[in-house]
Parts: sequence; structure tokens; C-alpha cells
Amino acid sequence: MINVAASIGRGTIEAVRGLGRISLFAGDMIRWSFTSLPSRRTAAPVFFEVGVSSLPVVLVTGTFIGMVLAVQMYTQLAKLSAQNAVGMIINVSMVKELGPVLAAVILAGRVGGAMTAELGTMRVTEQIDALDAMGANPIRHLVVPRFLATLLLTPILTVFSDAIGVLGGWIVSTQTLGIESFYYWDESTRMVRAWDVWAGIIKSVFFGGLIGLIACYKGFHSKPGAEGVGRATTAAFVTTFVAILVSNFFLAVLLRHIYNLFVSPSAVG
Repeated sequence: MINVAASIGRGTIEAVRGLGRISLFAGDMIRWSFTSLPSRRTAAPVFFEVGVSSLPVVLVTGTFIGMVLAVQMYTQLAKLSAQNAVGMIINVSMVKELGPVLAAVILAGRVGGAMTAELGTMRVTEQIDALDAMGANPIRHLVVPRFLATLLLTPILTVFSDAIGVLGGWIVSTQTLGIESFYYWDESTRMVRAWDVWAGIIKSVFFGGLIGLIACYKGFHSKPGAEGVGRATTAAFVTTFVAILVSNFFLAVLLRHIYNLFVSPSAVG
């Protein structure tokens, strides 16, 4: 019993220490993000890798998610003779939930892992220590460009994911399942509101910030050796994945309250 209590105590202390370290790291990162923007030469390769290089996989994933939704929703709605509502369900699901979450998870695996491995290698080979010794702030030069890239480009990639998912669902619904194109778009335009689109984009901004923060933090604090870099990369993806899912819930609740207070017709009235 005493050993269990001691283990819980050690785990709690370590968790609080970790929260403090990442809070200080986030504070420095945000401060440098607002006070000293990276140069174009430094930022351009990072933005290209995060944005342009990630676009193909985001488009492929969004397309097939929209197609799968069309098939699954049609199968269920046909039992209720409500198959014309397929377009509405696909589009609402894509813009509010699936588009932002899937784009963020893809970036967490593809971009976040690469960032962690790169920074972890720099830590192991003492390149970060060398920057610090030369008087150059490592967070400013290494972390800020990566954080800004994920923060700013994740919403843009989410918009592409939403659009291609809606298009993929439309192709399958109209060309394979026999739904009239008019009903697909008519139901969607009546039920999908501008707030739904903006809610997904707002979520994606937070997801992008989490990806940049966690990936860079794990890379900066990587343990020595190839094993340490590998563990940091794995931990970064797992932590980011869980953080995306948890924050998605709280953001959904928060945005729902904001909608009810300020956006809904009853609030305006």
C-alpha cells in the first residue's frame, strides 16, 4: 500500500514538473513569436514542408473519408427512406469534426514527428547548445518558424480537406448511389451554416498550435542517443493525438455555448 502511494506521489510530482516545463517553454515560444518574426529564408522551407508537402496526403485522406461517409450514411438512411439527407450529414461532419481532426492527426504524424526527430537530433549532436553558446536564442531560431507554420497552415489544409471530402461524397452519392445532385446540395445549403465552417477552422487553429508546441518541446528535451530521439518522436505523436481528441471535446462544448449566446437566432432576438 505504501509503495502504491509512493508511486502515485512520484507520478503526480513528475506530472506537475512536466506541466511547468512545457508552460515555460510555451511562454518563451509565444513571446518570441510576437516579438521577433523569423526571416523569409528561415521560414520558407519550414512553411513549404508543412503546407505544400502535406497537401497531397491531406487531399487523399479527405477524399476517401467523404466517399466512405457517403456509403455508410446511405446504407443507414435508406432504411428510414431519408437517403436524400446524405449530403447534409457528410458536409456537416466534414466541416465541423472530421476535416479538422483528420487534418490535424495527419500533420501530427507527418510534420510533428519530423519536427521532433529533427530537433531531437540537433539536441543529441549539441547543435542547440552551440546556438546557445553563440548567443543565438534556439527557441527563436528553431522553434518559432515551426510553431508558426503549424499554427497558420493547419487551418488552410483543413479547408482543403473539407472541400475535397465534400466533393468526394458528392461523386459517390450521385454517380454510385443514385442520389440526385440537387438534393445533395440543397440539403447541404439548408443545414450547413457559416458558423459550422468557422467552428472547424477555429478548432484547426488550436490543433495546429498543439502540434507545433508538443513536437518542438519533445524534440528540445530529447534524451541522448538514437533511442532517445525515437522515444521522443513516438511520445510527441501519442501526446499530440490525445491532446487533439481531448481539446476537440472541450472546444466543441465551448463553441456550442458561444453559438447559443451570440450567434443563434434566439440569442439575437
